[in-house]
Amino acid sequence: MRKHNFWLAAWLILTVGLASCSGMRNLIPRIGGQPTPFMPPTEAAGAISLLRFTPTPEPTPEVIVLPTPECSNILTFLEDLSIPDGTVVHPGDLLDKRWLVQNNGSCNWNERYRLKLISGPALGVPEEQALYPARGGTQAIIRILFTAPDQAGLQRSAWQAFSPEGEAFGDPFYIEILIESPAP
Repeated sequence: MRKHNFWLAAWLILTVGLASCSGMRNLIPRIGGQPTPFMPPTEAAGAISLLRFTPTPEPTPEVIVLPTPECSNILTFLEDLSIPDGTVVHPGDLLDKRWLVQNNGSCNWNERYRLKLISGPALGVPEEQALYPARGGTQAIIRILFTAPDQAGLQRSAWQAFSPEGEAFGDPFYIEILIESPAP
């Protein structure tokens, strides 16, 4: 019985499809001179619906958001380039101190990175300064222009790098000078 319904439904669909084409109206079967009414099969009547197509939805791909790995801040002191430790200076001398350092971390130092005084006198400069910009894996020269204080004796001014979050990192570095007593 199902096979018969299938072929009947297929014949009806083909007939109606052909009849809807222009110039094909005379192909509609007629009973007593009147067109045969066509009623598509419905599920309510228990017939098979041949015209119904429900596409299977595509699966939605799962998006996995991986956290951005944090970079590392590492400053390695390499050497004093000017004013070796213990250099004798006079009160009020301008001191052009330079240190060679390496950015051994993966973070690039930018304008948000700072140098801060961590011990000793500031020697005439602000206690916080910009850290020289350097890409991860490169060397940089840090330069600060100090002024020798008036007090005679050994002076040591120590500095350290700080991240934008305010965390100290890397090797501290310093200037150590011996201020000569003024002549009497």
